[in-house]
Amino acid sequence: MSAIFNFTFVPWFRSVAPYIHMHRGKTFVVGLAGEAVAAGKLHHIAQDIALIQSMGVKVVLVHGFRPQVNEQLKAKGHAARYSHGMRITDEVALDCAQEAAGQLRYEIEAAFSQGLPNTPMAGSTVRVISGNFITARPVGIVDGVDFQHSGLVRKVDVGGISRSLDFGAMVLLSPFGFSPTGEAFNLTMEEVATSVAIALQADKLIFLTEIPGVRAQPLAPEGEDNPIDTELPLADAEQLLASLPPAQNPSDTAFYLQHCVKACKAGVERSHIIPFAVDGSLLLEVYVHDGIGTMVVDEKLEELREATADDVGGILQLIEPFEKDGTLVKRDRTEIERDIANYTIIEHDGVIFACAALYPYPEARTGEMAALTVSPQSQGQGDGEKVLRRVEQRARAMGLDSIFVLTTRTMHWFLKRGFVQVDPDWLPEARKRKYNWDRRSMVFVKKLA
Repeated sequence: MSAIFNFTFVPWFRSVAPYIHMHRGKTFVVGLAGEAVAAGKLHHIAQDIALIQSMGVKVVLVHGFRPQVNEQLKAKGHAARYSHGMRITDEVALDCAQEAAGQLRYEIEAAFSQGLPNTPMAGSTVRVISGNFITARPVGIVDGVDFQHSGLVRKVDVGGISRSLDFGAMVLLSPFGFSPTGEAFNLTMEEVATSVAIALQADKLIFLTEIPGVRAQPLAPEGEDNPIDTELPLADAEQLLASLPPAQNPSDTAFYLQHCVKACKAGVERSHIIPFAVDGSLLLEVYVHDGIGTMVVDEKLEELREATADDVGGILQLIEPFEKDGTLVKRDRTEIERDIANYTIIEHDGVIFACAALYPYPEARTGEMAALTVSPQSQGQGDGEKVLRRVEQRARAMGLDSIFVLTTRTMHWFLKRGFVQVDPDWLPEARKRKYNWDRRSMVFVKKLA
């Protein structure tokens, strides 16, 4: 392998490790739109799901079959009919749905059975278990429309699915349910996936869809000035949903968003809308900080707080690269453990992305902000300023009139934020005695209003 590959791969793999640890033993419900299979994406999606499962995640896969059923209906000269965003399933449509489900289940099981050498599936053993885990009831007549064999989820066999997952298998569900009398009902993938995620109290509900996510301005055209909103707090998602027209088509913003909101309100921690068109989108959303689609969460995952003893390892991992390149002075674990109460951190989804320490000098009514560090993954997103503001708040609460920093690399960043350069002789006597004249750090001071 080339040195360049080693240089990029090793830091990347280390940055992924916290997410691997965090997701081990968790339950993900993945809703796979039938359009993804029709677009020829099943092969790579199966590889990614198998990889996620190999890292200890329990997976329930619910497939859709909207385009496959429509293709069957077209072949039989029968028109597809919809109302209220759902299919009206007559006898012909029910037969087509059963045929499409059988064919899709065969293709999906075959995709998870591959194991060719030199492929991501080499050496993998993915046991796929399907079954009558869903009890359904009819939709009935809504606003004068008889939905016939279309149904809604009535009950999820949580015990059966959980035992299958504990056995190490992946559970595969088709959008079908059965009544206690044995009658079959055509369901929607979205409702089945949401109901199963709620019943299992899954850690994630993920929709692999034909849309890239929810845009910052959902009703405006897509463009650089209208990016995908990567994280929506539940309250904001509910407010947005209330402002949108009822969803009729999968491309409507409210179509998947309504299910994400429902899941989060019922106890699922996070629900995601990600595009199947982007290769590896599932891995990018699960194992990369910013993800690729839209995530709806019951609360903001990012937390700005004071550090505890449990954060020492994360702080060391964050500052180590900056110590190696000389940006920061070397600090050992013992020193950080001793001073941990001085640190402020930004934690996102269990990973520390920024930190700084405040060392007060009460006799001089000032304090040193040290070890201000922002992860390369989140630089440019304002994390440094958030930590600075919190350090300033802490300093004011201590009755300090100013804070100062010593730096050799980031002078301009501090100048832009109200710091003024002073001579090292300005430093408090206790700090001046520890000043490293060989390092020749510049001293910057900011007065606190």
